[in-house]
Amino acid sequence: MTDPIADMLTRIRNATRNRHKTVNCLNSRVCRGIADVLKAEGYITGYDVIEDARQGQIRVKLKYGPRGETLIHKIERASTPGRRVYRGVEGLPKPLQGLGIAIVSTSRGVLSDRTCRTERVGGELLAVVE
Repeated sequence: MTDPIADMLTRIRNATRNRHKTVNCLNSRVCRGIADVLKAEGYITGYDVIEDARQGQIRVKLKYGPRGETLIHKIERASTPGRRVYRGVEGLPKPLQGLGIAIVSTSRGVLSDRTCRTERVGGELLAVVE
């Protein structure tokens, strides 16, 4: 697999469209960081790390609204292995005029765009969630 981040985002996108409660993704430090950001911003309820003989998996617990509506309407990869997208703190996008989030890989770990603005740090723009 060449892009585990895109694989994780695709699994989450497909699971929310099919109204699944959980979805399993491959375990890596960046994927755990993305799951941390999604949990901190309220898009998922949490995640568990499942150990197996290989690298392990992350079981992401998806979150829905009070009437069953999806909270993640759009989740897309911004930076790909063939085209990296780096942004400074001033160039970070504000999805849905601040209601969505941008996930950024920085020198301080994987952070949301709001956290990047408060800490005044930029980095690689991984994904945009609306």
